[in-house]
Amino acid sequence: MQTHSLKLTLKACGRAVLTACINAGLALALMLLVEFAISGSLILAEPYLYAGLLIWIVVFTGQMFRQYRLCHCQRIEQ
Repeated sequence: MQTHSLKLTLKACGRAVLTACINAGLALALMLLVEFAISGSLILAEPYLYAGLLIWIVVFTGQMFRQYRLCHCQRIEQ
């Protein structure tokens, strides 16, 4: 029973990391696109990296709780 719970937790964590990486990457791409539209150059400024990291943390936290809850509900149904 303990291993099954650990597997569900790791599954939730993996999904949360994947979702957070995709969303942070898309946010960085959008920031670079706007930077290019405004200034005409593709300079990855330090604030963009901090913003991407903050987006990753927020999305990861939300998705971790969501995925863990979904996996926990799936375990209860079985």
